[in-house]
Amino acid sequence: MDSAAAFLTRNTADALPKGELERKLALGRPLRVKLGIDPTAPDIHLGHTVVLQKLREFQDLGHRVVLIVGDFTARVGDPSGRSSTRPILSGEEIDANAQTFHDQASHVLLDDPASLEVRRNGEWLDMGMEQFFALARIPTVAQILERDDFAKRYKAGEPISILETLYPLLQGYDSVAIESDVELGGTDQTFNLLLARDIQRAHGNDQQAVLTMPILPGTDGVEKMSKSLGNHIGVTEAPEEQYGKTLSLPDAAMPTWFSLLAVEEPPAGTSPRDRKRWLARAIVERFHGPEAAAAAEAQFDLVHIDGGVPDDIPVLRLDAGPAHLPAVVSDGFGVSRSEARRLLGAGGVKVDGEPVGELDVDASDLDGKVLQVGKRQFRRVEVG
Repeated sequence: MDSAAAFLTRNTADALPKGELERKLALGRPLRVKLGIDPTAPDIHLGHTVVLQKLREFQDLGHRVVLIVGDFTARVGDPSGRSSTRPILSGEEIDANAQTFHDQASHVLLDDPASLEVRRNGEWLDMGMEQFFALARIPTVAQILERDDFAKRYKAGEPISILETLYPLLQGYDSVAIESDVELGGTDQTFNLLLARDIQRAHGNDQQAVLTMPILPGTDGVEKMSKSLGNHIGVTEAPEEQYGKTLSLPDAAMPTWFSLLAVEEPPAGTSPRDRKRWLARAIVERFHGPEAAAAAEAQFDLVHIDGGVPDDIPVLRLDAGPAHLPAVVSDGFGVSRSEARRLLGAGGVKVDGEPVGELDVDASDLDGKVLQVGKRQFRRVEVG
């Protein structure tokens, strides 16, 4: 296998069709490498970076990444892996999420016009009906219902909207519009990525190669990393949060994380404990730099091994008088009111190391004390 192809496919789930990536690389020109992302949520976590890191490898080899922000397809809703129709977001939510995603993707990708092109598929998918009819003639109903998620829902008698069945066509037309040579996606996107080849062929385009990436398990080591499951690590989370969450990863999941996140392995014979600390430092260093990684490790040791409290912690200022702790925790630590109540009820909020359960206190009782939420977040309270 060509050395570049071997490098680019080394930690992928599949390269389809066989030999297609090698054929594309043999063209001897920079390839247009596509990734489509629907901005249905504002934040990127490590699971997203698996495919973003692969895109970065294409950039480093001189190819051009085309990041498609699906401002149009997000209004349809990707049915991949879903047992029900996705909720509809407003245009304002989609636009805000799209900007956040672009900003956060630059933590992984080279944000250089020479190697990164960012497009919104609303540019071409707001098409006339005649053009849409031509697109809709390409696949058959039977072909669309072969999708695993559609097949399961159809067999179970669960509703499938006509709009959802159009999603793979719209995603496939993106490949026509930007003249994609290679498209990347998770293994749950395989059907869509291959259907795009059919749509390219119908439009007289050269067909793209397809690379699918495995799904990164979350910090529980079992379920797909997901913000809704609470097993995620965000790329913009604080260094100490990234470090501490990584150390909660089960030992059995470490090889997968090293491979999919493209982190260099530590020397042979390194203990599981030190391998995990190596991984945690590498993750923090990737998004915050080496100094932040060293500080996060030092803070973890201080809090969890030495039983201390960091010296340099943010100040939380409160007005004098009654203080409603769910509101204090929500405002001071950036969590929702419901999550703040849950933490208080579970003993996850401490004042000077002691769990606090009451919801209403006098602010003066907190003055000068350290308010702690969870294992790694601290604020020093000042009143007045």
